[in-house]
Amino acid sequence: MHVCLFEDAAVAALDPLTATRPAFDLVCGATSLAAKQCRHFAPCAAGVLIRPHLADLFRLQRPGTPVNDLAWLRSEPAVLVNGRWLPPALSAVSASGPCVATVGDTVAYAVIGPELLTYCSFETLGDCLQTWRDTLPRHDAGGTMIDRPWDLVDNNPAQLCQDFDRIAAASAPAAHSAGLAVVGRRDWLLIDPTARLDPLVVVDTTNGPVVIDREAVVYAFTRLEGPCYVGPQAQVLGAKVRAGTTLGPQCRVGGEVEASILHAHSNKYHDGFLGHSYVGEWVNLGAGTSNSDLRNDYGEVTVVVGGEAVRTGRTKVGCFIGDHTKTALGTLLNTGTSVGCFCNLVPSGPLLPKYLPHFTAWWNGSLRESADVDGLARTAAEVMKRRGAAFTEAHAALVRGLFAETAAERRRAVREAEQRRLRRSA
Repeated sequence: MHVCLFEDAAVAALDPLTATRPAFDLVCGATSLAAKQCRHFAPCAAGVLIRPHLADLFRLQRPGTPVNDLAWLRSEPAVLVNGRWLPPALSAVSASGPCVATVGDTVAYAVIGPELLTYCSFETLGDCLQTWRDTLPRHDAGGTMIDRPWDLVDNNPAQLCQDFDRIAAASAPAAHSAGLAVVGRRDWLLIDPTARLDPLVVVDTTNGPVVIDREAVVYAFTRLEGPCYVGPQAQVLGAKVRAGTTLGPQCRVGGEVEASILHAHSNKYHDGFLGHSYVGEWVNLGAGTSNSDLRNDYGEVTVVVGGEAVRTGRTKVGCFIGDHTKTALGTLLNTGTSVGCFCNLVPSGPLLPKYLPHFTAWWNGSLRESADVDGLARTAAEVMKRRGAAFTEAHAALVRGLFAETAAERRRAVREAEQRRLRRSA
């Protein structure tokens, strides 16, 4: 039986994080949603049904994975898994025949025979899901559906604890470094033998476990509070890393980070605060960049997603930053800020706008469109080269396609920002 991870129409509500990756590649805990979904059904190798503009780059990054391959999908019975689904800790319910499992009214996964897959493709998937939900036996999938970017942040602490149990079960006990101070349970600390910890590092496991993965480097005067995860080859430079934080592969982190996810290859090298946020890949936060994650009146936070203001129902929400975005010295981000991919933020004194669409710049107090997409691609290539990664033609095609696809929303936002500026000046 095949396992196929799919994206549904609601993936747009996870912008800007899903502009450059499938929903199931988002991180919650120590691993991606895809890793958790595949473990739930075996473990297994999976094919994918994803938005067509992501397909070429995904094939390059995951060679051998069936991508939008309908012949493969229809060749035998399949479990189609919603890429936004965060599975429960327990393994899947075995099914003897076709059925669907839901979280609320949303299909989390469907067990489908080849005869029901005849007309299934990425383009027809929405209609197929609705038909299967309405006609096949149905049960509760458990777990959670990731509907908005802040759902990843909310679920991160619990997922870090679950992932620790899995990692600990597969790991041999390792001696702790000399000079390391542990507050709380020592059995809640896992350090890969290839990781390096300086003296004068404090790890606090009072409220949850801490994992320091392979070849990570933790410098002196760092404090790590569990639950948290320091990913492969990450560097933590005298930082205060508070509970509920995931630092992805090759991230470089200083200052204070609380209840946040840094996806991979991103820099928060200097002092400044990052809280209740999700930062994409290849992001650089300049020295002194800080975000607010709590309103002064303790009121509900709203976040603009895809141009629409969305009430979060939460009082603690930070910022969500797309790939390859950069902030300059002293950038101040407001509560509930959404910044698209390939943005450039240069502060002019006060807090920046709460919404910057993809390929925009904040410069001298105004929102502008970044029209030189080729220049942005060259900069991205240089950034990736510095970490030993290649910027391929598939990357370039994705950037150009995203630039064209988001042009209307970008120009609308720039026009409205200019109108607001003129009203204030009048």
